[in-house]
Amino acid sequence: MNTVNTGIFSPADILLPDPERVDYAKWSVIACDQFTSDPAYWEQTAQTVGDAPSTLSLTLPEIYLGKPDTAERIHKIHDTMQQYLADDLFQTYENALIYTERIQSDGVLRAGIIGKIDLTQYDYSAGSHSPVRATEATVLERIPPRKQVRQEAPLELPHIMLLIDDPKDSAIGTVTRNKAKLRKLYDTPLMNGGGSITGYLLDGEMQQAFLSQLEAVAQASSPLSFAVGDGNHSLATAKACYVDGQNADSPARYALVELVNLHSPALQFEAIHRIVTKVDAADLIRTLETELALSESPSEQPLTILQGGVTRSLYIHKPTSRLAVGSLQNALDAYLASHPGEIDYIHGTQTVERLSAASDAVGFLLPDMDKRDLFPSVEKDGSLPRKTFSLGHAEDKRYYIEARKIR
Repeated sequence: MNTVNTGIFSPADILLPDPERVDYAKWSVIACDQFTSDPAYWEQTAQTVGDAPSTLSLTLPEIYLGKPDTAERIHKIHDTMQQYLADDLFQTYENALIYTERIQSDGVLRAGIIGKIDLTQYDYSAGSHSPVRATEATVLERIPPRKQVRQEAPLELPHIMLLIDDPKDSAIGTVTRNKAKLRKLYDTPLMNGGGSITGYLLDGEMQQAFLSQLEAVAQASSPLSFAVGDGNHSLATAKACYVDGQNADSPARYALVELVNLHSPALQFEAIHRIVTKVDAADLIRTLETELALSESPSEQPLTILQGGVTRSLYIHKPTSRLAVGSLQNALDAYLASHPGEIDYIHGTQTVERLSAASDAVGFLLPDMDKRDLFPSVEKDGSLPRKTFSLGHAEDKRYYIEARKIR
């Protein structure tokens, strides 16, 4: 019988900003890997925050990665972290677990638990058999620029969502059913249509009850006990930084995450779409029609192509993956390896429709994935093609609130 390391997910020394000094509505900013093709979103966020203390000053929105001032931005992030610490902006909750209730933009409640995971129990490499695994293929080239942010940072702020396969909701549900007994730590609206979130501190008795149930859930789904539902590359970056240091006693051995039940009604698996820009649109489409044997005749791998205001619903008849997203990604990777063009990954259809109207752009809309297939698919076939799915709308991604010292 497989055994589960009960220390994989555990309490952490969690930092929260002092509510007497910080406006949580300005402090809480959406995950840095969202709205990467929408500078207006981040301009609006900056206007909303102004000069107030905010996680916008502690993270690097990925829309700015690779820009001429990236190094300057990273240096400023590290300085601001040090300044917030020096100003005693945070309150520390030692050996803590925080229960969160997020009201999403659609009004649905999503429950989670904030704690830390042991990075020695996580492996993002292909063919991994670790108890914590990536759900999508890790693009190694995406790790180095993210390491520049984390390596010298005194703090981490998580947007990583770790999933458990708990159909009966026996672990997190134990806390939900007893939240009236818990101390409320924060309750705030989230900017730019993000809904709202409330956080509660688990006392010792509730911690024990939750961790006991979590152990049973992890045991039942072992050897894959936890799957990374969001923030795959952020967690991979944390692991890479820890491996570089190789200090078992370092706080960098752990990463702060939010634990969520895969079977939460709030978690809807939505496809992540593709947009290819600065490309010979007609040539790309002709190549895909040939390589994937695209036609209007139905198959198990549907695909919608948008170009110049024209939408075509097609089907892949020469698949190279079990999923349509994998077949398309393989073909796009092969094409872009020898042709000009840039690819981006989009969480909403409207952005794809808008961007694909340009003469040098092609958009691709993909079907959603049944979330019940996640754990079996990862267990059987390894990580899914990169950017296979998104857990809900972009506005419903995790907002930064909690922090933890890693140096």
